[in-house]
Amino acid sequence: MSLHLQRDLDALKKEILQLGNLVESAINTAILALNNREASLGMKVASLEQEINEKEVYIEEECLKILALHQPVAVDLRFIVVVLKVNNDLERMGDFADNIAKRAMFLSTQEPIPVFREFVSDLPVLVRSMVRKSLDALVTLDVDLANTVIEMDDQVDEINRRMYSEVQKIIHNDVSKTEVAISLLSSSRYMERIADLSTNIAEDVLFMVEGKVIRHHDPEQDDD
Repeated sequence: MSLHLQRDLDALKKEILQLGNLVESAINTAILALNNREASLGMKVASLEQEINEKEVYIEEECLKILALHQPVAVDLRFIVVVLKVNNDLERMGDFADNIAKRAMFLSTQEPIPVFREFVSDLPVLVRSMVRKSLDALVTLDVDLANTVIEMDDQVDEINRRMYSEVQKIIHNDVSKTEVAISLLSSSRYMERIADLSTNIAEDVLFMVEGKVIRHHDPEQDDD
């Protein structure tokens, strides 16, 4: 590998980490706005989302420049491919954080309704942990940590399914609470999507380290 390529790859890694930090901040702020019913925090997420969009465009341009200038192969090429995919996933996380913030701003103006504890406490903790762990796995190329993220996704899916049932009950018992209940369900769904994208990043880490694509992979096929 040439020194120029190594320099550009190192710079690219720093950029994707900066984007990850922005996205983490947006997600944390959005969840805080939702749980604390603080509209001002929701508005802060909109500003962060603009920074995320600008950074995402810049990183994509840098990846294309490196591909054209250095024509990397093998592990370096896999790294560029992964950065392009992670870059897109992080930008989408920023969009979902902004959506959560918008729901939080609406909910802050409404009478709160009780929901089950796991939605308020466990789901945000799980989602934030998955985002952090997936980024840590990307930086350190930690396969075990990447697998941990993938395994955590089932817990998030289960809470989101329970939230759907909970919202059905709320609406059935009091139709006047429909809009508030649907906004809460949307927030749960957005957090579930952030978890899915964290899982994508973890799977990309496995691709980068092991050269294997595991997305949409059926483990039972290994027995054939």
